[in-house]
Amino acid sequence: MGTRWKRIFRGGLIASIGFILSPLSWWNDLFVNVPLALGFAWLVSAIWPKAFTAAFVAGYWITNVVGLILLRRGATELASGSKPTFSRKEIVKDIAVALAYTAIILLLAKLKVLKPL
Repeated sequence: MGTRWKRIFRGGLIASIGFILSPLSWWNDLFVNVPLALGFAWLVSAIWPKAFTAAFVAGYWITNVVGLILLRRGATELASGSKPTFSRKEIVKDIAVALAYTAIILLLAKLKVLKPL
């Protein structure tokens, strides 16, 4: 298998993992993101018990952000067949996009566009 195909396979694998972690795959939160966030919260609360809830929320958000970043990185590698750069500027851009996504979701919830049934 050539180097190009290895990169395409790798990009597809990274994008798949990113999709599973991302908020785009809401169906798997109970099986992936929540257990990861819970494990993170348990680790933090072993040191600082009062921080359990905040650590759980932060852990959940982190899994979603990491998912979005991996999804974009993998899709870029898959589409181009070449390894994407991981410069500081690119990482800041990925985090900014994830924060913007979070802000949009919060805004939609505040405007009651997203609400319970």
